[in-house]
Amino acid sequence: MASNGNSNQINVPQAKNALNNMKYEIARELGVNLKQGYNGDLTSREAGYVGGYMVKRLVEQAEQQMAGQGF
Repeated sequence: MASNGNSNQINVPQAKNALNNMKYEIARELGVNLKQGYNGDLTSREAGYVGGYMVKRLVEQAEQQMAGQGF
């Protein structure tokens, strides 16, 4: 599999809007001033918090889904 150096690709394009909504929701919950467009004024820590909590929430959702399906 060829890599273009960008791991920030959405594998399921239909999920793009849901992921964006989740990103802004989590940023609000964390008190991070995330706005549409350029966010170069965010610290690495703030951006990392948002991304980290997105991953945490997605893993929780996957675990709940797997538990409900009896995997």
